[in-house]
Amino acid sequence: MGLSREQIAQRIAREIKDGYYVNLGIGIPTLVANYIPPSVHVMLQSENGLLGMGEFPKESEVDPDLINAGKQTVTMVKGAACFSSADSFAMIRGGHVDLTALGAFEVDQHGNIASWMVPGKMVKGMGGAMDLVAGATNIIVAMVHANKEGQSKLLKNCTLPLTGVRCIKKIVSDLGFFTIENEAFHLKERAPGVSIDFIRENTEGKLVIEGQIPEMRF
Repeated sequence: MGLSREQIAQRIAREIKDGYYVNLGIGIPTLVANYIPPSVHVMLQSENGLLGMGEFPKESEVDPDLINAGKQTVTMVKGAACFSSADSFAMIRGGHVDLTALGAFEVDQHGNIASWMVPGKMVKGMGGAMDLVAGATNIIVAMVHANKEGQSKLLKNCTLPLTGVRCIKKIVSDLGFFTIENEAFHLKERAPGVSIDFIRENTEGKLVIEGQIPEMRF
């Protein structure tokens, strides 16, 4: 029950508009590139210095020197450019990325996000998430709705160290599509076969449900 990783990526792909410059984070967001319709022309940006990423390569196309920020091999589209990581972050910090999709450990009803560390566990670094949530104009979080213990990850208040403050407005979890408005999660679409009562039971933060909530279609 609930959306697969691939379905979460498919739903996020629908939020991408023609002409966007888009950054895709590590994990589920990297799958979004495979579901952008051919009629939608976007430039995918990787914070390690690549603008114009294509789909993941076929075995015959693999170039070990061509990777994204998650160290996965990628392809380049026509017109792509390679540059330094410093220039890549200047692009992000300058507000030139229209949309970013990234994962999260927690999101709360105020739009805060915790995504870069769990206290007591090894942390390799914060990555580019702090820059992305501060610099992108449209941020979508891809996440599972509850942790392995069954506890909600859509909270009243984040408990982990914050990545960004009051910056998240859209979430696609395995249970549905949500917006954050007026200090609450607003359910807009639900995963096929998932009831509103189940979503309510698994959401700790304030949840607003207005009218008929449609099931996502794939």
